[in-house]
Amino acid sequence: MIRVEICVETPQGIAAANAAGADRIELCASLDVGGLTPSPGLMRCAARGGGPAMAMIRPRGGTFMFDHDEAAVMVDDIRAAREAGLSGVVLGAMRPDGGLDRDLLLRLSDHCAGMERTLHRVFDLVKDPLAELEFAIAAGFTRILTSGQQPGAPEGEKCLARLRRQAGGRIVIMAGSGINAGNVRQLVSRTGVREVHASCRKPRSRSGNDAFGFGAMPAETDIDAIRALLAAARNAAHGG
Repeated sequence: MIRVEICVETPQGIAAANAAGADRIELCASLDVGGLTPSPGLMRCAARGGGPAMAMIRPRGGTFMFDHDEAAVMVDDIRAAREAGLSGVVLGAMRPDGGLDRDLLLRLSDHCAGMERTLHRVFDLVKDPLAELEFAIAAGFTRILTSGQQPGAPEGEKCLARLRRQAGGRIVIMAGSGINAGNVRQLVSRTGVREVHASCRKPRSRSGNDAFGFGAMPAETDIDAIRALLAAARNAAHGG
């Protein structure tokens, strides 16, 4: 079976992903900057949905190098995810030298007992992905979300296949970025991944308040696109 995780940022997205039958939700705020920590209220909304949900733990946009105060916020956000009843969290941090910030990730992981942990696409920025894969395994991460060190997973197929082979079932390699119903079968066939990640969003509508700096409306999660992706992924799992 190919598992499909849907990334959402609104109550509408949570409802659409659950109604379509997504295997898991990644819950975020501000997907336009790659995802930030969702509010406690949105976490509780996702928990009420009944399906597995993972909360992004990222206190701001920009780089993935975090100072002491930001790390303390991340610890509190992990606690909020646990208290909301979510199944896990999505973590990532790196050092200026291009490696993962292993010390910080281990410290954050100390607060995640009993929860799943996904290492997010900071992994696509590291200099030595194969070495960092071994760290993630040793640190007990559940899975790595990666596009194979390319902007989109279809472009990163060779790297994804290599990571999946090296992982050897010790950790899940979940392909994400640019995946849809039209390309998931080929991606699964060429890489051997068993989990994929997508947002399945429709184009956004303008809010009418852009001149005031309030930002655009979030894009709507497309339930039909999720259903099509799920059907294509299930078909790919059976060699269809």
